[in-house]
Amino acid sequence: MASRYAHRWLTLRRFDSEVRRLTQADLICGADEVGRGPLAGPLVAAAVCLPIRARLPGLDDSKNLDPARRAELHERIREVALGVGWSFVGPRGVDRMNPHRASLFALRRAVLRVALRVPVAHVLVDGAHRLPDLPLPQDAVVDGDAKSLAVAAASVVAKCIRDRFMERLAREYPQYGFERHKGYGTPEHLAALAEHGPCPWHRFSFAPVSNLDLFAVAEA
Repeated sequence: MASRYAHRWLTLRRFDSEVRRLTQADLICGADEVGRGPLAGPLVAAAVCLPIRARLPGLDDSKNLDPARRAELHERIREVALGVGWSFVGPRGVDRMNPHRASLFALRRAVLRVALRVPVAHVLVDGAHRLPDLPLPQDAVVDGDAKSLAVAAASVVAKCIRDRFMERLAREYPQYGFERHKGYGTPEHLAALAEHGPCPWHRFSFAPVSNLDLFAVAEA
């Protein structure tokens, strides 16, 4: 198992090394987001700038890691990173902008926060879309969190920050079970919505939250 992990993170690091070679940019910042699709909670973006020879055994796309491993790597990333930035857009912002625009907005803000502390030379953004009005060279990398060490690091940071926020939110609104499903539309969450209606952290533009019958339950 250890050798498989070692091979994986070294593959991701080699991708970043090739980007450095092609762009002549030493300081690369990876950016990723989490939380575009849930019915509740914020959308969170993170950006991470790693040193050239960063050692992060076990790092992979956050979706491929269990919570305990993600938490360990989150702490390690913060120890070795040259800069870490994050940003979130709350549910009203997601409702107003839509998930796509909200993700680009949050990603740009996270990258600029890193750039305030580190002279970022090139940015790798997870997905198919470049960040509008970003005053830095950038590439959009489809499945970047499975290709780039810096983007994978950003995916872990974003996921851990959002999960911890949803766990805190669960203490304020225990009826929804946010600590288990993190706001996604699981059967448990849908049942809670049908019984209790939405809370302020739900996204009112998302079905079935947008169903007026749910608001009637909440106001009853």
